[in-house]
Amino acid sequence: MRRIDILLTGDLPGGREPFVHSDLRVVFHRWKSDAPLPLMEGRPWAFIDWVLPDLSGLELCRRLRCADALGQDAHITMILEENDAEAKRRALKAGADDYILAPVDRNALLDRVLSVQLPERETPARQLRLGELTLDLAALQARWREKPLMLMPNELRLLRYLMEQPGHVFSRQQLITALGKHDQPIDERTVDAWVSRLRRALRDAGAGSPLRTVRSLGYVLDRP
Repeated sequence: MRRIDILLTGDLPGGREPFVHSDLRVVFHRWKSDAPLPLMEGRPWAFIDWVLPDLSGLELCRRLRCADALGQDAHITMILEENDAEAKRRALKAGADDYILAPVDRNALLDRVLSVQLPERETPARQLRLGELTLDLAALQARWREKPLMLMPNELRLLRYLMEQPGHVFSRQQLITALGKHDQPIDERTVDAWVSRLRRALRDAGAGSPLRTVRSLGYVLDRP
């Protein structure tokens, strides 16, 4: 099944429950400009409001385009306040792929998603590497020096997210937001349990303790 991960910089009237149509699954993420990107397991598509509390939508669009390969690969739709030719020109110049007029609710957003045929792209098997720690995203297998890590799906998702942003300290709440599932709530004790099991798997494989607690702040996966 194809998957699209929608990044939203504003509220979405109608709700953010996942949407399934034929072979397509659409998952929504509420995203603040000063927060790290959530874990996205499908094609990223950002709907960016023209006006934001802390910076302009144009600036956020530019930052997303320059962020990393994930931002460069995202489809970006700017949500304009007015049907203004100059605003449209500036949005496209900033890196947006297209635009839509506010207000936008769930139905309008899904209509846009279903009406735009994103270009097909080859998806070669991605492998994350951090020193001698590797994660094969196609096989869903993590290894330390070729020794498999015995991980459950949640710990594997946590490891993937941390490996994509090594050296970044994440609070428990940031990890809840990034890894949160729509079908069940996640609390801080659940995150601690995931971290504990991931640490145990790393130690058992001989990787030591690269997943470190930063007192009063959260967790970080150290660079080698």
